[in-house]
Amino acid sequence: MIRKRLILRFLGVLLLMIGISMVPAWMMAFYWVSAAQSSFLYSIVLVMLLGSASMLLPSVRGQEIGHREAFLIVSLGWLIAAAAAALPYWFYGMLAPQGAKYFPDFTAAYFESMSGLTTTGSTILPSIEDLPKSLLLWRSLTHWLGGMGIILLGIAILPFLGIGGMQLYRAEVPGPTADKLSPRIAETAKSLWIIYIMLTAVETLFLMFGGMSLFDAVCHSFATVATGGFSTRNISVEAYRSVYIEVVITVFMALAGMNFALHFFALRGELKKVWKNEEFRFYAFVIALWSVMIAWSLQAKGAYKSFWEGLRYSSFQVVSLLTSTGFSSCDFDVWRKHSSFAVFWVVLLMFIGGCAGSTGGGIKCVRIWLLMKAAYRELVRLIHPRMVKPVKIDGRAVPEEVLSSVAGFFALFLFVMGVSTLALTWYGMNLLSAFTAVAACIGNIGPGFDAVGPYQNFGFMPIGAKWILIFCMLLGRLELYTVLILFVPQFWRK
Repeated sequence: MIRKRLILRFLGVLLLMIGISMVPAWMMAFYWVSAAQSSFLYSIVLVMLLGSASMLLPSVRGQEIGHREAFLIVSLGWLIAAAAAALPYWFYGMLAPQGAKYFPDFTAAYFESMSGLTTTGSTILPSIEDLPKSLLLWRSLTHWLGGMGIILLGIAILPFLGIGGMQLYRAEVPGPTADKLSPRIAETAKSLWIIYIMLTAVETLFLMFGGMSLFDAVCHSFATVATGGFSTRNISVEAYRSVYIEVVITVFMALAGMNFALHFFALRGELKKVWKNEEFRFYAFVIALWSVMIAWSLQAKGAYKSFWEGLRYSSFQVVSLLTSTGFSSCDFDVWRKHSSFAVFWVVLLMFIGGCAGSTGGGIKCVRIWLLMKAAYRELVRLIHPRMVKPVKIDGRAVPEEVLSSVAGFFALFLFVMGVSTLALTWYGMNLLSAFTAVAACIGNIGPGFDAVGPYQNFGFMPIGAKWILIFCMLLGRLELYTVLILFVPQFWRK
């Protein structure tokens, strides 16, 4: 039986957290006398009132969250959080004279907020730099909150409510399995957030050293560590024309795309555990190989004067797209004019994604690695039919149910990709734009090719197409199963 009171109580706490998170942006708008200050004030009041109403419900102390409650809380939590996060955009569109140009309806506001919270980075904005700084800060902050997971943040305070949270953690954390770093789930959440905050603070300092303002450094650090990709500039990182800034952001994107458990081990001095991790080695191999191959291809076709110039831009884009960050240091859409070979490799990156247990999107490196190992095992079985050989990763046998789950995930991923692409072509989009738009949203990447390239936006799409991509963002962030299980009739049966 699904306990509605428990679900409502947690969703109320989530709304309170969103309301509190809006306060820094409201303070910035108030200090600079921005047209957005009323938008944030109304949003904070409304969200806090709705969240506080849940505190009137009877206590749920001592109750453990079950499987079905966990799936409902996570899925509904992201939908409701995105609606709350959309309010400042929506009110700005209604209250500010120029606001309707950017947020003409609630769909546009919801698209932007869902893109932020799911760390997708796709935008409907025609001109980012014309927005008030308070709204730009809020865009980046939604990335930062969604990167580690608003639900995971809530786990840290669940003990105060007397609610157990392990089932919630399993539904939220990306990847085939959810490994705890410490015996208590709340301590795990705190450990992850400490690492997350440390990476953000260190990157901010490095970017300021490279000439960025404090505001730009904070916003780009939020987007980098969350692998989100919202920039404060229309042409993203290219606007700074700085090799140093590109290198810093590349390094931190790569760190954010790693399994955060590896950061935990590295801080404890257990570096051997990091290098022995097969997924990490595969992740590093993809970055190196793809960077070199794309640079070589572009230089050979005349896109760049030298291999090293090509490597500068290819390495940034490879890490950006692999980790699903979506920053751009050049308009990589023009690569189509020079090398289809390079574009093919770029599209593959949209599917691979970062490591499990990271803030990155996509299928995840560990799933690709397991699929490759399982496929090789089947080839060997054709030669030795009676052979019993488990698939191993990091020296441990992978349970067959995990392999089945990975294969099912891959099939579902391709199915959703196909259906969503077909739906977008019905709205009149060409195949390349539709396919890469879906890949960018379900992989939480941000930009695609052609009409949705790195220097374009999604604002031209009809309302129906935007809602299809919003759903793809949610599916990608929660890795399909958490959302799609709600459409299975058995889920609702007692």
